[in-house]
Amino acid sequence: MREYLMLWQDWEEEVTMFFDLVSKNSKRDRKENGLLFSTLVISIVAFYLILSLSHQDVMIFLKKMESDAVNKLMMMIPLFYGMTLFILFFLVYFASRYQIERRSHEFGVYLMMGMRRYRLFMLLLFEDVRNTFFALITGIPIGIALAEIISLVTVKMVGIGIVEHSFSISLEAIIFTIIGFVIIKFMAFAILSGKVIHRQIGELLNPRPAGSKKQHNRIVYILSFIFGMIMLGYAYVMAIRGLSWYNVRNMLLTYMAGFVGIICIFYGLRSLMNTIAKKNRRKQTLHTFTFRQLEEAVIQKSASLAISSILMLAGLCCFGSGIAIAKYYGTIDEHIIDYTFAAYQNDEADNIRETLENSDYARLFDTIFDIEIGYIRKSEDYDNAYLMPTVIDELNAISKTANNTKREDIDILLNNFSYTSYPYLISQSGYNELLKLKGEEELSLKDNEVCMYIGRGFNNENTREILNGIIAKRPEVSIDGEPFVLTGRLYADNIVVDRSITLSFALIVNDRVFEEMTLGETEIYTNATLSSSLKKEKSLIRTVMDANEELNGSGLVYESYLQNMGRTLFYRVAASYITIYLAIVFIIVANTIIGVQFLTNLRKTGRRYQTLIKIGASYEALCYSADKQINWYFGIPVIMAAINSIFGVRALFTGILSGRTAEDTLSLMIISLAMILVMCVIELIYIIVVRKAGESYILSLMTLEREE
Repeated sequence: MREYLMLWQDWEEEVTMFFDLVSKNSKRDRKENGLLFSTLVISIVAFYLILSLSHQDVMIFLKKMESDAVNKLMMMIPLFYGMTLFILFFLVYFASRYQIERRSHEFGVYLMMGMRRYRLFMLLLFEDVRNTFFALITGIPIGIALAEIISLVTVKMVGIGIVEHSFSISLEAIIFTIIGFVIIKFMAFAILSGKVIHRQIGELLNPRPAGSKKQHNRIVYILSFIFGMIMLGYAYVMAIRGLSWYNVRNMLLTYMAGFVGIICIFYGLRSLMNTIAKKNRRKQTLHTFTFRQLEEAVIQKSASLAISSILMLAGLCCFGSGIAIAKYYGTIDEHIIDYTFAAYQNDEADNIRETLENSDYARLFDTIFDIEIGYIRKSEDYDNAYLMPTVIDELNAISKTANNTKREDIDILLNNFSYTSYPYLISQSGYNELLKLKGEEELSLKDNEVCMYIGRGFNNENTREILNGIIAKRPEVSIDGEPFVLTGRLYADNIVVDRSITLSFALIVNDRVFEEMTLGETEIYTNATLSSSLKKEKSLIRTVMDANEELNGSGLVYESYLQNMGRTLFYRVAASYITIYLAIVFIIVANTIIGVQFLTNLRKTGRRYQTLIKIGASYEALCYSADKQINWYFGIPVIMAAINSIFGVRALFTGILSGRTAEDTLSLMIISLAMILVMCVIELIYIIVVRKAGESYILSLMTLEREE
């Protein structure tokens, strides 16, 4: 019995020592390799944010307005989840590989001291489990808190703060976050630990020296650089001009040209490193050593640096364009009307007005008015009911002297005008109500005067400037063979609350001409604005929602401001949430790969630093050299990505946004550049973290030298 008790005490002591070692090692790993731990936490936060999207207040609100679109977006979440798992696996793999290689000597000592290989495997397994656990308990609460903050900020920004916010935790998002993260961690651990366990003790104790690759003639690298610039230029010309968006073949060619171009540019940078290494006009300390190290790193890792730069480019493009697009969709439409009730006959319109003006609903509205539209029923010659040869001639004349951008806009106008021979007419009295709400001067058209109307989605700053210049000359047009004069300016205000109902082209005429031309066959839209006193008591959205509940009992069919806002808000959420999420994933993967590669290379060349220490190099000089290497090692792909992202964002605007954004391209690019600058600041933080890690390793070399 005593023997069993002693065996039990020995086993208990051994287990205690084992787990104490696990605890000590995992704490040290998190402290010494904060870059890896922070990256894992960010990955977990990103997982939770995308998986909990359906629990955000904005998405709950949007389901009421745009349920089909929201459901389609939610169906894409598993795709993003799977893609993220794939990408983050490589991030975890590379980061964990550095961590294990950094400790290879330690593992060799364990085996030399008699630790069995299966026990070493269990040690690594429990350390990984412990670190994974701490990453999860750190990342998930941060993700939950950040999701709540984003939800509150978003509803405040978009004006739906009236939605009763309640703290929510998505158990489904937590479960799939844990499952996904554990899967990729276990896969990376299985691969890396297997390599460590099967390595010989000598390989573990002696770090493998940095390898070398054959150098080619300098002209090869110069030609590679030039070829890369040509391919990259071709890719951006195709994308910015919109040619890439015509078909899949063009898009594939553009991607391939851009990818090959960046790879070739980085391959050609080897010559640049060699040139800089030879020039040291200021006789800087360890200048030649620093750039020889960089030259060797670029030779060995040019492909991975290029891939990292491409990932950074993708992240910068996603972040810059996503924020700009979200901003664009948030400001593109002017809010004038709160409700629109459609009627196709006069008696229906009378019934709508009677219902709205009775005691039950009158308090809801300040203004109720009708806008009538109709075709030129007086004429049966559909191809010649409306003609404007003078306007066409003026456009052709202007096109001859205009710049390329205006010429393209004029060509679009001429093409659109070829389909305007049978346009809608808009009654003057109804349109004047819109102008009155905006505080603008009302129209007072004579019987022979007409104003041109083109919906907001079909004109831009150039077309407005051109057409207003022509209209100022009061050109003559023809309606059913009768002469009219274009006057005023180009009008474009939405005649109904929902921007999905738009007129590409119409004519505004006075009421007498309208009745004569339409023969009384018109469509009537009854528009209404909510009571200002009600909006003062509550926010606009809550007022609309409360009014909707009351109007649902009236039997009337209507469109409210919420429908328009819901559609716009969906675009903003889809653009901002998804693109920012992808940007985070791409950026952390790219930076982790670069940081891990540099630190790994630093350890592989540790003997060189030890040699410099022996011949008298100071700690400060070595840190200066390492910091300079880090600046270049990060700076080359970051600068390349930042420059490319300017063209990349512009290309995305060409393909994703409609032609109506031509006038907003400059402002959107400014927003994008600001966001790209923010991401570059984040890159600076990564550089500082890697610097600290490099300086810590050099300090360890100095300490070891003193002990000897």
